[in-house]
Amino acid sequence: MKMVKLYSGNHQWILCGRDVHKTAQIIDTNQYIFRTRNRCLLIDPGGTELFSPMLVAALHWAPIEEITDLFASHQDPDVISSLGLWDKTLPKATLHAPKLWEGFLRHFGCESIEYNGIPDEGKILNFEGSELHIIPAHYLHSSANFNLYDPEAKLLMSGDIGAALEDNDSPVFVDNFDEHVEKMRFFHQRWMPSEKAKLDWINRVRKLDIEMLAPQHGRIFKGDDVKRFLDWFESLTVGIATV
Repeated sequence: MKMVKLYSGNHQWILCGRDVHKTAQIIDTNQYIFRTRNRCLLIDPGGTELFSPMLVAALHWAPIEEITDLFASHQDPDVISSLGLWDKTLPKATLHAPKLWEGFLRHFGCESIEYNGIPDEGKILNFEGSELHIIPAHYLHSSANFNLYDPEAKLLMSGDIGAALEDNDSPVFVDNFDEHVEKMRFFHQRWMPSEKAKLDWINRVRKLDIEMLAPQHGRIFKGDDVKRFLDWFESLTVGIATV
């Protein structure tokens, strides 16, 4: 698993992904670590098959007792089906996840970890003075779905929004937006079901100062490519399924 530091200031952001050992039948995913001085948050820590490499990656940045929190943007197995294994490894940790999905996520195993249900309107998490804003992104694509915004790093962890279907050895950052569009089109048209929800999210995030948009799949957008993505997504018709 590749580890790339995205930001370093009062806290750090690390991308963990591009796992070349995954089989072709498993979609590639981006996992993120948010690290403050004494605490570590694992963001969308992945499926069961990724538990071992993700644990090794996390321990590279923090001792086990400082891995205190997990965040799940929604309920999909590629996001959090490893929960039962984390539950045995981090029994004193807290999972921050949509309140709506608690009864479903507990099927993955959540006996020891504390479940902190996120209300529909989102909230702010404070980690040793560093704030993370939980931004509603409902129906994009899950009915209860959230992004994480870091106002210091100016980074938005956007979940499935901005995702691209690519090989697991692709570059970390978008280097040619026009070419990258075709890697995103089908995913967004098929997995995003609501024009109303899409426009609500775009209006919400345009008010944020974003220098990096980091999805759960594919490459990360930086600088002007963030605005290019928002403009492209706004013009794209979603909720399309052909049979």
